[in-house]
Amino acid sequence: MKYWYALFVESNQEEMVLKHLNLHFDSSVLNAVVPKRRVPEKKNGKIQHVIKKLFPGYVLINCRLTDEIYYIIKRIPRCYRIVHNGNSFNNEECKIEPQEIEPIIKLLGDRDTLEYSSVYLVNSKVLVTSGPLKGLEGIIKKVDSRKNRAKIALNFLGNEKLVDVGVEIIHKLNLRSYEPSN
Repeated sequence: MKYWYALFVESNQEEMVLKHLNLHFDSSVLNAVVPKRRVPEKKNGKIQHVIKKLFPGYVLINCRLTDEIYYIIKRIPRCYRIVHNGNSFNNEECKIEPQEIEPIIKLLGDRDTLEYSSVYLVNSKVLVTSGPLKGLEGIIKKVDSRKNRAKIALNFLGNEKLVDVGVEIIHKLNLRSYEPSN
């Protein structure tokens, strides 16, 4: 059975490690991904849509980790180690728990980049109408309507991480000031 694992790699070398993994392994044996997110950034007064890493310094792999695969991964340049949550290395302590990886996989879908979600802001509630955050409103901690970003909480390797993701704010509604016409 295949499980998800996290490789700790040199910062800004995630793509290089990903290329090496794809050279050494067929996608049926090992599937590797560097999760990314698209966010708006303002530079020189203009908004640009920038791709950033969701978890800098990590490459996620899905495989049945054998000794052979482990030793090939260890020889990949800029790849430091397989992250484990125990004192000694064994496959059980390296697996990413399903409750941690499933929301991340759901957010990414069949891509490696988390795209924008369309949201309505109603008083202090967020309603997601489309995009990867649809149905996951509970992980949204804060929305910055000025920057078109939302902070979401993701559990990753035993820690809760707050990550900025881009959102498209369709409309702000304040129901107290809204009165339907008769």
